[in-house]
Amino acid sequence: WDLVLSDYNLPGFNATLALQLLQATKLDIPFIIVSGGIGEDIAVAAMKSGANDYLMKGNLARLVPAVERELRDAAVRKARAKAEHEVRESEQRYRLLWETATDAILLMDTKSDILFANPAVQGIFGYAPTELVGKNFAMLLPEKLRATSDTTFQKQGHIVTTAQRRTLETAGLKKDGSEVLLELAFNDIELGGQRLFVAFIRDITERERNRRELLEHAEQFRVAREIQQHLFPKAPPNLPGFDIAGASFPAAAAGGDYFDFIPMAEGGLGLVVGDVTGHGIGPALLMAETRAYVRIAGLNRADAGEVLTRTNIALAEDIGSERFVTLFLGRLDAATRQLTYVSAGHPPGYLLAPDGSVRMELRRTGVPLGMRPNTDYRDAPPITLQPGEVALLLTDGIEEAMGP
Repeated sequence: WDLVLSDYNLPGFNATLALQLLQATKLDIPFIIVSGGIGEDIAVAAMKSGANDYLMKGNLARLVPAVERELRDAAVRKARAKAEHEVRESEQRYRLLWETATDAILLMDTKSDILFANPAVQGIFGYAPTELVGKNFAMLLPEKLRATSDTTFQKQGHIVTTAQRRTLETAGLKKDGSEVLLELAFNDIELGGQRLFVAFIRDITERERNRRELLEHAEQFRVAREIQQHLFPKAPPNLPGFDIAGASFPAAAAGGDYFDFIPMAEGGLGLVVGDVTGHGIGPALLMAETRAYVRIAGLNRADAGEVLTRTNIALAEDIGSERFVTLFLGRLDAATRQLTYVSAGHPPGYLLAPDGSVRMELRRTGVPLGMRPNTDYRDAPPITLQPGEVALLLTDGIEEAMGP
């Protein structure tokens, strides 16, 4: 409702009770009494109780102007109340931001004297906010920096000018005398005709430590990747009648995927694809160890199963329970065009016919390397390769790829 018009005398009711009901709602709605049966004293009492106006029934010329005036006044009160509410909400928001900010916030005058400090200063500097009020900002800087204008807010005893505003990193001094690495951002404001400065201060000690560690790790990964790349074949073997190629694309700087071409006893060519669990330097080192064992065993044995059996015995002593190696070793005899293989828990390879269809899956023949030291690996039956066929050997990076 926009407005209430009420007679004074009503059956079992009256304007005073009606006004009380309206006031109980806490709504700002104009209340005008229109009556011809009450005296001036009652009208005055009603106005004191909160009625907005009183009109006599015999003189209603004032009714429309009174209604217009009260509606206009109510609109003004509503607008004012809304503005005051918004101001209170704004003040509350800023207060919450000030009190809950994780960065330390200082309000200072042009002499660097601290006027206000938020609660976060205690976490960074160890001072309660009240301990900093009235003190100079210089107390939060190590002695060696207090007079160095290019690394602090201060210049000849004053905060730097607006033209020199910037964000900088510098050391801070905690209450206990220890130093902390800070990131400072500051600005100037006008408040009550006075120029003030606001400083936003963040402790970046841990961030900087993490950054340095990441740089160290990145360098370690770079070296590991460089070493690992040297372990991959420089070129595919030149075998008459066969096209042979291999490539590795690690997901991390260094990884546990591995492929190799190795000479085997009795003139065979070993085709190796392996995968050490995990990513990073540890799997890369284990990959290098596996490569060495397979190469040594392959040079002395013609049987692929024997090569992995010997490799597994050596690896089982070095690998903890949290890691293992899957590995496919195929032996290619060029003269007979026969491929024999053994797969220690490795994803299946594929023998593709010339039309691209899968003629055969080269499935697992045993458990991964390093799981059981006494595992006896045996070759799968030999496969005679036909002209135009392709043997595709891979790691689980192919199976798990999500893109087309």
